[in-house]
Amino acid sequence: MQRIKILFIILPLILLFNSFQGDMKKSTVLFCYGKTNPAQIKGYKYVIVESKHYTAKDVRALKSQNEKVFAYISLGEINETSIHFKDFKKHTLGKNDIWNSHYLDLTSKKTKTLVVEMVDEIFTHGYDGLFLDNIDNFTSFGPQKEQKEKVVELIQMIKEKYPKKMFIQNAGLEMAEETSKYVDVIAVESVASSYSFKDKKYSLRDKKDYDSYMERIHTISDTYSIPFLLVEYADSKALVDQIEKRIDSSKFDYFIGNINLQTVPQFN
Repeated sequence: MQRIKILFIILPLILLFNSFQGDMKKSTVLFCYGKTNPAQIKGYKYVIVESKHYTAKDVRALKSQNEKVFAYISLGEINETSIHFKDFKKHTLGKNDIWNSHYLDLTSKKTKTLVVEMVDEIFTHGYDGLFLDNIDNFTSFGPQKEQKEKVVELIQMIKEKYPKKMFIQNAGLEMAEETSKYVDVIAVESVASSYSFKDKKYSLRDKKDYDSYMERIHTISDTYSIPFLLVEYADSKALVDQIEKRIDSSKFDYFIGNINLQTVPQFN
């Protein structure tokens, strides 16, 4: 009899907890630039991967278990490990030492041609769209700020060639007025979190800075009727919980992972 009484007390608490958990917004996005088993990637709204790791068969497998699958491409830089680096090497303007990549010269017609050829190659594998990285390079304080108009022209060119594909712009908020015509989503990194490349430390962004940043994102989203995707970085379950608590009330999809983005995130 005592056990039954205890069960009647505990069961409602379990149901209440599960209900609360059900109401919590969960990550619907996966970034993974390392090689993974496509069969193990399931149930995501957006999956963003490095196309060099996957065959057309792999992409079909990913698409069968997730809503949309995107290939990563940088419109601002080319990494030295890329199989295309030798083609771009003569059309670069300096180096990004953090990522071991070189800045593209978009004033060169050859550069644009090479980028579009890369896009053509990626889409032969059946991707739903592209994740366009390094757009912030072309903003006011970026290393390629003088080429802002050129990158907008390049995005427009790609969208017009592939009007049925989806495009996610990474960063470059001040360019939203120009780019929102050609992209479907804007991704923003480290809104609730913060990562120091110097110290290699993860942390929670200052609350005042977070509120200001989020207000700006909502304003841009409403002004240009474009959804946002939050990309956050953490190295522990405790920090993940803090980040989720902050962004749970937002209307945006999000991802939380390690800064290198090489594996499916797992936190202890």
